[in-house]
Amino acid sequence: MRHTSGGPEKLSAVSTVVRRAPLLVLPAVLLALLTWQVVTHGPLLRLDARVSGALVHPGGRFSEILSGLGNVQVAVPVLLFAIGYVLWRGHDAGTERWWLPPLAAAVLMALVPAIVVPLKDWTARPATPVMPPAVGYFPSGHTATAAVAYGSATLLLLPWLDSEATRRRLVACCTALVLGVSYGLVRHGYHWPLDVVASWCLSTVLLTTLSLVPGAGRSTRRSSSGIPRPHSDPGSPATSSDTETAAPARSRGSRTSRSSSSSSGSPWSS
Repeated sequence: MRHTSGGPEKLSAVSTVVRRAPLLVLPAVLLALLTWQVVTHGPLLRLDARVSGALVHPGGRFSEILSGLGNVQVAVPVLLFAIGYVLWRGHDAGTERWWLPPLAAAVLMALVPAIVVPLKDWTARPATPVMPPAVGYFPSGHTATAAVAYGSATLLLLPWLDSEATRRRLVACCTALVLGVSYGLVRHGYHWPLDVVASWCLSTVLLTTLSLVPGAGRSTRRSSSGIPRPHSDPGSPATSSDTETAAPARSRGSRTSRSSSSSSGSPWSS
């Protein structure tokens, strides 16, 4: 009788969604609250203005460089490199649905302007005092671009890294990049602090959604034939323990074959 693992896999997927539900619900609620404050010119904007006044220092070269890391021309190529690398590794390893995580990341990146631009138009938030008069600054497009591009690249690459220390360094690097862009935008006066926080909330929802896709942020460790992949290297055909286990089996099979050939008087038995 053929047994399938559909039941346990579905239960595991449901359990994952339940565990990560706060990362979907809480940021979405906070984003809605911030948007409501901006649209109604609520009291939170006064606190936002005070924080901005304390942090802003226009003209700084370093803050301008940091904010530039959120440009589409900088962040998106990083994601495209990660997508290409993961497509190559997944196809080469025969991983089950190897194309799904890169496709999901690409769709997620395309959703950023589709969500941010209408929000900018609807809220029509004015610029900070150090910027030329304009509207459409909420939420921060640069922050959302950086968070989703670098965050998606990180989630795609994590399953293909062998070392836990390397994984931690990649996550730390991603976090530093997003925080650096956020700081640069506020420090230079390109955005109000709440513009950046709103993009953090939006990006958290999007990246959490991506993390629910099998193979993004964690490996399914299964090939297209359903055989589990070794944990140490998704592209390796077998571990040393697999080889050691398979060797005696092949030896027993060879002895059985020779015995059968001998009993039948085959000329190849010698």
